[in-house]
Amino acid sequence: MALPSRSNRRPRAAATAAVAASVAMLTLAACSGGATSGGGGDTNFVTNTGGVQTVAKGERKAINKIAGETLEGEQLDVADLKGKIVVLNVWGSWCAPCRAEASHLVKVANDTEAQGVAFVGINTRDTNKGPAIAFEKNYEVTYPSLYDPAGKLLVNGFPKGSLNPQAIPSTIVLDRDGKIAARALTALDDKKLREMIDPLIAEK
Repeated sequence: MALPSRSNRRPRAAATAAVAASVAMLTLAACSGGATSGGGGDTNFVTNTGGVQTVAKGERKAINKIAGETLEGEQLDVADLKGKIVVLNVWGSWCAPCRAEASHLVKVANDTEAQGVAFVGINTRDTNKGPAIAFEKNYEVTYPSLYDPAGKLLVNGFPKGSLNPQAIPSTIVLDRDGKIAARALTALDDKKLREMIDPLIAEK
């Protein structure tokens, strides 16, 4: 089999390097309180209150494709949840702040399901599913989590200039049109999480 030419190999190598660099940035921010810069942080329409950044309705950006296999081996495409408010939580079983917020996420997920809110986890940097599945069982997590050990969904799923996940844990809330409305780069309790979700439930 003929090897690809150097010119054909370069774009692939560059793309691989870009993904690796982005994942490395997430690694540096892992289990941190999270920075408030980057993403949409430099734009004039983002407000930051108590570590939560929000975007005015007319200025929100839609996510890119976020789809793949869940920890349970099923296929999930976030686009299929359009019409619901979607809470995307980036987590890892190895992450202490993720464990601290898990029960709060489960509580709010259960409390808001009837109001048209769907929760989806994005599990990252767990090199095998076992610890992540044990985490879900331990905290009685009923909503699905996409399995993203290499962080590809985190790198490719959010458009440039948007509020994107830059730490672990991160929580991104999408409005009913699938657009990014709020972000937190720190562990959340149920009160702070409701402050992100409730204004979107009230939107017409």
